[in-house]
Amino acid sequence: METRIDHLTGGIYRISTMVEPFGITFNQFLIDDERPMLVHTGEHGFYEPIRRAVAEVLDPSKLAYVALLHWEGDEAGGLDRWIEQAPDAEVVGSKLSIDLNLRGFGVPHRALGMCDGDTLDLGRHKLRFLETPHVHHWDSMMMVEETTNSLFPADLFLQPGDQPPVVTENLGDAMNEVYRGVGIFAHEAPVREVVDRIEPLDLDWVHAMHGGSLTGESLPYYVRALREQDFAWRGMLLGREVASGSAPARAG
Repeated sequence: METRIDHLTGGIYRISTMVEPFGITFNQFLIDDERPMLVHTGEHGFYEPIRRAVAEVLDPSKLAYVALLHWEGDEAGGLDRWIEQAPDAEVVGSKLSIDLNLRGFGVPHRALGMCDGDTLDLGRHKLRFLETPHVHHWDSMMMVEETTNSLFPADLFLQPGDQPPVVTENLGDAMNEVYRGVGIFAHEAPVREVVDRIEPLDLDWVHAMHGGSLTGESLPYYVRALREQDFAWRGMLLGREVASGSAPARAG
């Protein structure tokens, strides 16, 4: 697996690794600033190539923040190594995620729990946080970077395949096919409510965690697909059919 880093806009970099068994890229984002931030850590085993990618831009030990937009292995799996590497870094997440996950795993120090509307200045960049529960975990949060008018939406607006750093084509149908097959959304309603909050922001960039970053011109394709198509839980988990609505079979 190859990990690459590409500059997107205004000091924001995409770090991307194509993971063939899942048919999708796993992305992290680096915001280069007076107080630099790494958005997501990647899985524990990806630490070294991601660290080398960060080191192409800045000294990884100088990170001021590590942001986790929800608690899952591909967002938080390398957290222990990153906060050891960057001894002054603070962990940023939703207040719910910090209270339930970070402290529950015995890592309570250097943590900032954010609520809807809270802001954080990195220097040139200013982040505003949106609580987005159940998109797709109940601790989920998104960030708007106001200088570049960018959204970090975690697992919303993904695209399958080894996509380039910037995607302008309509892959909305393929996005929803992945959601149906993976089963990450329990219901369409909370996702569509968040889409209704996002659309009026008139974003220039959407930095998806899987796939490429979307331009503001291409975002309407994906908004329309989420509004018009079914994409929530239909009995599949990572492509495996799971029985629902019946008692488990008894042995013997």
